[in-house]
Amino acid sequence: MAGHSHAHNEHSGDDLIAAARDALSEAGEQWTGMRESVFAELMQHTRPASAYDIADNLSKTRGKRVAPNSVYRILDLFVSNNLAMRVESANAYLANSHPGCAHDCIFLVCDACGGATHVDDDAASKGVRNVAVAQGFKPERPVIEIRGFCRDCA
Repeated sequence: MAGHSHAHNEHSGDDLIAAARDALSEAGEQWTGMRESVFAELMQHTRPASAYDIADNLSKTRGKRVAPNSVYRILDLFVSNNLAMRVESANAYLANSHPGCAHDCIFLVCDACGGATHVDDDAASKGVRNVAVAQGFKPERPVIEIRGFCRDCA
């Protein structure tokens, strides 16, 4: 991907769950059974998933109601620890396949199918951060979303 200066250690399946667990533990947080369930469910989605989608699916799997508010709290924890990324305009989330690697979020969001592609481009992110700093603003977590149509829907 354009702009970043290092190779990602991409994870999937059980390896991704282990990487997420390790990253959360290194941040001083506990990896609970519920957090693992939420992360495992989030990993199953190829498109951004809402807390309600995740709660509904977990409720069916567990045979008891899982509250969306509990899922929101866990997802917020995942975002703050780089295990998940939030697509702001959709209020939905994607699992981060390289949780040990921090980048600002740049999403290409398809208005037709709802898909979102995460792009790492450190040069673009740095430019956005520099604009903020030049205005006397201290950027913490830039999120850039470009709305349009993906290759399949264009």
